[in-house]
Amino acid sequence: METNEEAELCFPQLLNISCIKHMRPHFETILLYMLMSFFSLFTVFLNLLVIISISHFRQLHTPTNLLLLSLAVSDFLVGLIVMPFQILFSEPCWLLGDLVCALYYLLPFITISASVGNMVMISVDRYVAICDPLQYPTKFTLKRVQISVLLCWIYSVLYSFLILFDNLKQPGRYNSCYGECVININGAVDIVISFIIPISSIIILYLRVFVVAVSQARSMRSHIAAVKLQRSVTVTVKKSELKAARTLGVVVAVFLMCYCPSYCVSLSGYDLMVGSSANFFVFFLVMFNSCLNPLIYAFFYPWFRKSIKLIVTFEILQPHSCQINVL
Repeated sequence: METNEEAELCFPQLLNISCIKHMRPHFETILLYMLMSFFSLFTVFLNLLVIISISHFRQLHTPTNLLLLSLAVSDFLVGLIVMPFQILFSEPCWLLGDLVCALYYLLPFITISASVGNMVMISVDRYVAICDPLQYPTKFTLKRVQISVLLCWIYSVLYSFLILFDNLKQPGRYNSCYGECVININGAVDIVISFIIPISSIIILYLRVFVVAVSQARSMRSHIAAVKLQRSVTVTVKKSELKAARTLGVVVAVFLMCYCPSYCVSLSGYDLMVGSSANFFVFFLVMFNSCLNPLIYAFFYPWFRKSIKLIVTFEILQPHSCQINVL
């Protein structure tokens, strides 16, 4: 009996202060390991293709693609670091210590904040491109977008440090026993800053984009006979912008579907405990979004499919390959 009781403790030598193991079936544990390992490698590979494509080919050096590049970097970090560490949370006990526990949550907060910020900037980009196309080239220059992306990442890092300050200052202060990984943050502040304000902005901007897009489509149909040559050019430009808005609209919609459950669950409390199946599921859903984004690009963007072919066939190693036409 005594042996069984010790086997149920994370640290049998610490009888009174050790957490109790919450064991999963062996088959379920192996399945989680295999799924998380697969999605981690798949996410890293796909987002690396996006990063190489946009960085290498000069035709893809546009303000919108720079925002996609920033989003791909955050998704790449999720696959490279966050997902492998999440495998440890499928274990019944946290064995890496309180400091690693606090530091582990820092990167997800940074990447999530950066992803939300990138989504807001993508929504603003599409809003100006569709609603104010004449001013778009002057408002969204490469230099301005680069500065915006840099500020977004700086903000994400600073915000994550501030929201996790108490946990980093005194690691393990919210643990009730050894073998537990629990953090505590101001849930109300985080939900308002990281969820309500940016998500509301994204939804409002995209609703406005699609209202204007429908209005433009009707306008084009009603004036089809006026100035045919000029119309053909205008229609081509507007169609490309509307197609980009539709594609990025899908990205935003998938983002909302993956992120909303996590914040909805958070409304009931922020006790993020190791071994919690509900927490593992909603957190995995957030991470799964990092894998879905490149698949959306592959489905909707011909330039991404062309870039993948050039990358996997090593044609990008040829001289002047950065000038290849991929559009």
